[in-house]
Amino acid sequence: MADRIRAVLRWETALVVLLVAVAVVGSVRTDGTFLSGGNLFYLGLDIAEIALIALPLTLVIAAAEIDLSVASVLGLSSALIGWLWTAGWPLETILPVVVLVGAACGALNGLLVTRLGLPSLAVTIGTMALFRGLALVVLGDTAVADFPASYTQFGTTPVPGTNLPYPILLFAVLAVVFAVLLHASSFGRAVFAVGANEEAARFSGVRVKRTKLVLFVLTGAVAALAGIVYTFRFSSARADNGTGLELAVVAAVLLGGVSIFGGRGTLGGVVAGVLLLGSLRNLLILDDVSTEVLTVVTGLLLLVSVLVPAVGRRLGRRVDNSRLGRRVDNSRLGRRAGRRAATSAAGPP
Repeated sequence: MADRIRAVLRWETALVVLLVAVAVVGSVRTDGTFLSGGNLFYLGLDIAEIALIALPLTLVIAAAEIDLSVASVLGLSSALIGWLWTAGWPLETILPVVVLVGAACGALNGLLVTRLGLPSLAVTIGTMALFRGLALVVLGDTAVADFPASYTQFGTTPVPGTNLPYPILLFAVLAVVFAVLLHASSFGRAVFAVGANEEAARFSGVRVKRTKLVLFVLTGAVAALAGIVYTFRFSSARADNGTGLELAVVAAVLLGGVSIFGGRGTLGGVVAGVLLLGSLRNLLILDDVSTEVLTVVTGLLLLVSVLVPAVGRRLGRRVDNSRLGRRVDNSRLGRRAGRRAATSAAGPP
């Protein structure tokens, strides 16, 4: 019975309930506009880059690390697309090169963390500024916006016969891949083991450094892919594309129930967190709320996503300890009763 109650009260279940509540409230407040096909299409476009980057970042945080350079990698990839396009390169060559550059950026983060033993927070704060600076060096403050419609249509039109944006279709495919990688493979078990206890994972045979390096490379590559999506969605390559996006991505992952201390989390919860964060922001936009308030809401959700699970685990430990205490007391009472019964059966000396 207790296990069933815990399953109902899981963080992921709460996210789904909140998501349904936001949908109902949004539909009422906007007279049905919130759940219309057109609005859902634009909602999908708005969360596309956040959703894509959240997938590999889930694994990074589950391994008790962090990558704050993802938005800068997005900006650098966008700047590279614009620079190489103006240099006469075909997009068929530019796109895989950009993804490889993103993977190289992730490899730089991973090597600094695994080989030099530097904290990932400090490393990725530094590379966040480094990659954004490189983007400005590559493209400056100009914008390139003459991409062919055969490419930009994937960021501005839905899948035929649906209201589903192409980037969300890409996200759905990658979500399945990362879900299998995290929850149904030995690599995923290694990620959770590293996040729960790095030393124990190392002694059990997990190649900790290689695992972390792979995670950072994956994150860089997917962040570059998100830069491609961002560029084609706005039909504009700029060095400042995606500025500040890392806050929303981290908020979505933590809101999805992934522990900031590592070793705990599900990809399904992260998908629900991305949808909840995007839905709330979309509802506030429909209510003509300013961008400053949107930033405040994102920050509050980030705090809530850290505080609520921590408080829940602390309360759970107290309940378990109280149960254990009652069992110990009952055991002691049972032993005392047994001794009294034995004494009574033996009779007086």
